[in-house]
Amino acid sequence: MAIRTSAAASAAALSLGLLLAPPLASTVVGSFVSQASAEPAALTSEQSVALKAYDVALKNFVSILRQRRAQIDSHQPLPDLPGQAVYLARVEMMSAYKDLTDALPSRIGKPNRFGIPPAYFDADNEPLLDEYRKLFDVMEAPPAAAQSSETPFKDVVDLATVIARARGLDVADAAVAGRISLGLFFAETNGRQNAGNARSNTYKGSLQTGPSEDRNGRKKWAAIKPSIAALDPALSGRDDVEEARIGNLDHRFNHWTAVRDALMNAHADIFPQVPAIAKALPNPIDQMKLFELIQIIPSPTRSALKSGDLVNYRISEPRIMGYLRNNSVFAFGRVDRARTSASFREILDAMWLFSPKFEQALAKFAEIKAGKPG
Repeated sequence: MAIRTSAAASAAALSLGLLLAPPLASTVVGSFVSQASAEPAALTSEQSVALKAYDVALKNFVSILRQRRAQIDSHQPLPDLPGQAVYLARVEMMSAYKDLTDALPSRIGKPNRFGIPPAYFDADNEPLLDEYRKLFDVMEAPPAAAQSSETPFKDVVDLATVIARARGLDVADAAVAGRISLGLFFAETNGRQNAGNARSNTYKGSLQTGPSEDRNGRKKWAAIKPSIAALDPALSGRDDVEEARIGNLDHRFNHWTAVRDALMNAHADIFPQVPAIAKALPNPIDQMKLFELIQIIPSPTRSALKSGDLVNYRISEPRIMGYLRNNSVFAFGRVDRARTSASFREILDAMWLFSPKFEQALAKFAEIKAGKPG
């Protein structure tokens, strides 16, 4: 898988939902002004600059949200990559808030329901992220011809588990691979099957692959299919049905084939290392984060796995640090953006924006294992 640039970042980790009417936006901005005026009069120059920068960033975020909502509601044509400007405005708002709380710690407020550290986000602005999510749901809606599944979450777990078994894992370790892969589904698309991508014209589908990645995954699946059929004839039969169903259409818009091909392309080769990964990273969310890094920075992540010291393996190449920032890692505030290197432990810790999605995946995985519909 090619390393992802900003236009191809994972939409799920970037999507955070509820219609924002203009009066609500005005209320949020008004709330900000009120809070700003309530600050102590004797601010330092640095604090005043940070406060002004946040004011501007917040208003810009509200403005782009209003613009996209008006375009969508009036059925106007959207620009190419319509989510990019919205995403960048959100990043800038959070960055400016982190700079503000660094300069003025008293502005760190209460926890928010998105799980964002309070130093990075003012909980009073939760409605803005609701609207952000709602806009991305519209902009990334599946195409009309997309072929959905009645059991999208179970499909991910079943496919990953049988692929892991075919790659030599025992039942227990294959279940870990299934759990990790469900985390990828939530990270990439917020658990929405057949999703488009409002920030990329390349990555599409339930696990956000490009055309070449999908083709590569299909070839690898064909090679392993006899082993799959021997391990799970029923699953192999389901695969035949889905393959016939999608035919010559884009396999990324059939949920089953999209997940299958994506896992075969980028993750099946790593599945044999799941026992060692689980030993190095006993936290299930850390395991999911590591596999998400195979989506974002595949080559460095594979190198880290080969190093024998995964958590302390350090990245210092500016290009790679840039790819991390383009995917919401070390992206918020001057201090994070100034980083020139990071160990994998530091990278995993900085992936806090992904954590709520992985928590959702863990809950859904538990439901599937309990026999609930998936």
